[in-house]
Amino acid sequence: MRISHNFHNSESWFIVSEHIDLNADLGETTAGNPVADDAAMLGMVSSANVATGFHAGDPHSISGTLADAKQHNVVVGAHIAYKDPAGFGRRFIDYDPGELADETLYQIGALDALARAQGLKVRYVKPHGALYNTIVHNEKHAQAVIDGIKAFGDLPIMLLPGGIAVDIAEKAGLRVIREAFADRGYNPDGTLVSRREPNAVMTDAQQVADRVLQVASTGAVTAIDGSVVNVQAESVCVHGDSPGSVELTRSVVAKLKGEGIEIRSFL
Repeated sequence: MRISHNFHNSESWFIVSEHIDLNADLGETTAGNPVADDAAMLGMVSSANVATGFHAGDPHSISGTLADAKQHNVVVGAHIAYKDPAGFGRRFIDYDPGELADETLYQIGALDALARAQGLKVRYVKPHGALYNTIVHNEKHAQAVIDGIKAFGDLPIMLLPGGIAVDIAEKAGLRVIREAFADRGYNPDGTLVSRREPNAVMTDAQQVADRVLQVASTGAVTAIDGSVVNVQAESVCVHGDSPGSVELTRSVVAKLKGEGIEIRSFL
């Protein structure tokens, strides 16, 4: 359901969502050291993309994150990745599609086993890092990921709008959750600015909060060249490992609550 709402500093009337999902990448310990304050983030987000051990995380730390997710009534998704802990899953790996499908299934199943021990279950899938960006344009890897998910069950998949993976997932009968990013720079074509480039990550709390409100208010984001990109996202990612991530997320939550927009899961 959507309602009319007057956007600040404008005489125009926009259609504003009554609610939006906030998700965060969590459970991402490396060498036993957490890269995010999972407990604090779980008190603010509605969906948690929990690492599966392939790019980060270990069974014990993942179980702790799942326990906190249950405490805060946060929906859990499998944050699947290329098997690349040394590169934090941010490097492309030229996988055989069959192997990638098997590893996708394995990761979902492993996380689901840990989740069920906490009285939870995996409710959706979100690819991580290089895998997330690759399946925007790589048909073989996109198909492999969808095949792996289908082997487990018809879980929704969270994706960047407009990519090949969206079409493959929808043709396979999977629900696609289109995602926007609170703190990432956008190229004019709707892809994310590479982390190797300037303007890849936003760090100003006001700008991040305004970005999320823009997504909820207009279904669009402003790219680095000033153009407006239509994303129609159901969920917005607030990265737990970004500098000052807890403070950034608090600013987002405050902005949304101030505008009467509820933070709740897309499920």
